[in-house]
Amino acid sequence: MADFHYDVDADGIATITWDCQDKSMNVLNLDSTAELDALVDKVLADDAVIGAVITSGKADFAGGMDLNVISKMAEMAGDEPARGLFDGIMNFHRITRKIERAGMDDKNKGGKPIAAALPGTALGIGYEIPLSCHRIFAADNPKAKIGLPEILVGIFPGAGGTTRLTRKLDMMSASPVLMEGKLSDPAKAKRIGLVDEVVPADELLSSAKNWVKTAKDADIVKPWDTKGFKMPGGAPYHPAGFMTYVGASAMIHGKTKGVYPAAKAMLSAIYEGAQVPFDTAIKIEARWFTNVLMNPSSSAMINTLFTHKTALEKGAVRPKAVKDMSVKKLGVLGAGMMGAGIAFVSARVGIEVVLIDRDDETTQRGKETIQGLLDQGVKRKKITADKAAEIIGNVTATPDYAALDGCDLIVEAVFEDPGVKADVTARAEAKLPKDAIFATNTSTLPITELARASRDDSRYIGIHFFSPVHLMNLVEIIKGQNTGDEAVAKALDFVRQIKKTPIVVNDARFFYANRCILPYVNEGVLMLDEGIEPAMVDNVARLMGMPVGPLQLADEVSIDLSYKIMTATQNALGDQYPFTAADAIIKKMYNDDRMGRKNGKGFYDYDEKGKRVGIWGGLRREWPVADEQPEIQEIKNRLAMAQVLEAVRAFEEGVLEDIREGDVGAILGWGFQPWSGGPFSWLDMIGAANAVEICDQLTKQFGARFTTPRLLRDLAESGETFYGRYGPKAASAAEFSV
Repeated sequence: MADFHYDVDADGIATITWDCQDKSMNVLNLDSTAELDALVDKVLADDAVIGAVITSGKADFAGGMDLNVISKMAEMAGDEPARGLFDGIMNFHRITRKIERAGMDDKNKGGKPIAAALPGTALGIGYEIPLSCHRIFAADNPKAKIGLPEILVGIFPGAGGTTRLTRKLDMMSASPVLMEGKLSDPAKAKRIGLVDEVVPADELLSSAKNWVKTAKDADIVKPWDTKGFKMPGGAPYHPAGFMTYVGASAMIHGKTKGVYPAAKAMLSAIYEGAQVPFDTAIKIEARWFTNVLMNPSSSAMINTLFTHKTALEKGAVRPKAVKDMSVKKLGVLGAGMMGAGIAFVSARVGIEVVLIDRDDETTQRGKETIQGLLDQGVKRKKITADKAAEIIGNVTATPDYAALDGCDLIVEAVFEDPGVKADVTARAEAKLPKDAIFATNTSTLPITELARASRDDSRYIGIHFFSPVHLMNLVEIIKGQNTGDEAVAKALDFVRQIKKTPIVVNDARFFYANRCILPYVNEGVLMLDEGIEPAMVDNVARLMGMPVGPLQLADEVSIDLSYKIMTATQNALGDQYPFTAADAIIKKMYNDDRMGRKNGKGFYDYDEKGKRVGIWGGLRREWPVADEQPEIQEIKNRLAMAQVLEAVRAFEEGVLEDIREGDVGAILGWGFQPWSGGPFSWLDMIGAANAVEICDQLTKQFGARFTTPRLLRDLAESGETFYGRYGPKAASAAEFSV
């Protein structure tokens, strides 16, 4: 079935309509690429056709490239995958260049005008194709997003977007679009020059056709195809351009710390391409794009952040036999920051919410928190005042448990105390229908134990949100020993409704995310006791690609929380608790009232506005810095393995059932080295044998916490990888993008 359709009207204007019949969003693959190529040839060869409009038969224009194309091009090339990728990319360039030149001769005469008409979202190659057209029309659709998000998944716009945009705009203006992946609605896209015209949706096609009718030769010649073209903002050898490129290089290195190859490759393509004619520049772009695609970081990020993430969001681990369990009415117990956040993200998607707490004052304070988030959205023009009023209207805040009547899901978010949780569970379930599902939001307490307070532990489950709820995309769903399939399906369907990404794990102390985060923080704190310079600890973590170092993270989550988790774990494990010097440091910080950002003093000092101003001066006095400091690689190995080994142990013990969830959860939950694709992808990248060698050395130097898990050693001995042995058998790439 064809993805592109062709029609010519009475005025001789061809309409090429992109409409993938079996997909909700248009995506380009090898077959549809050939279709588009043939239809462009048809436009140019038919003397009766004066020009064309490329548009979509769907509400959106296109989501980008089917990522399977990348692997197919490499596979088809056999022993020369880089050659296959380069040739495939150059074929896309050939087609877009054909659109751009549109039959013009070497004097830029005789071409046929080709316009792009975008009814909605246009991303990745879905925007790169319009960039090659002579004029871009966008419907006045505030929900539409236009841009090039490739950098966010470890690649860059490689079908001409990088080269064209820096010539259409200038390096400075193009940087947010290319180097940060920022998307724009049509109105903003016109302001910054991404599109040429924004018109009412019902006039989109007619406006584009009217332009085609009247376009002259000069209207369809791109600036870079004219004699004497100069790079906007200056070429690299121009004084103004030189400063821009120096600044861009510094900015990229500052943001990526050298661990994201795509950003550096894209800047190289821009820098080198700016010094040569356009046709040479797109060849340079193709070479750098091939270089990035051949980098294992690129495939790891694509797999985790799109292939696996999309699969989980679409229900890859959902019990298949259970009918749809979408939430109609939600009860939230606890109106603090966490409960209010859960209520907010639920009401935002149209779910009726009842927010319960102990008294009117507390519940109203929770509703005021939601109103505050909505007011911020209105102020930033993310939503309208009418929409904010509609959302807050979905929330009923009351201390009366009778209001829970009719709720099909409860999310309890009260104080982390089993007794308090048991009390509100009993009070809520007395008002709930028998088939309601009860969920607890907890980060540490065992679900199986908490479920004892429920009337039916098969309908009891953990739903662990990360703070702040409205910003964090990951939700960790925890199955108790007796949790049934309907509870799992309900939790997953709810997470899908609120547009977040779920992972499902089995019940165990700290579940999955916190199990991996806590050793990372502890390892950083231990380094203080060893005399390692505190600035070195956190800066090396950033050099690994971690968003924050372990000491800063301890401050962000609050040191009193670390202390409470530590003491609760000590009480639970008794003599089996593995005391370390980190416990003593956390205890002293707690006793000295250094709680972190929350009270303006922790491992760092903060100003009156809560901004970090530097490492606490007393830190080096309390734990003196040694004269001899370790190698950076040793610190990297310790901080990485502290997290990764816990991920492997979680999988080995059955807490984690799917390594895809381990990778997605690590990146979205605590920001584990996104460039690596997650802990399991990283181990596959460095090789199990190499990982075992690192672990054995760390164990010898620092003790049993770095002991190599049996599973990792087994993979090393067999020469296998985690995804080779445990990955999905027929995983297909996400149909987004890029």
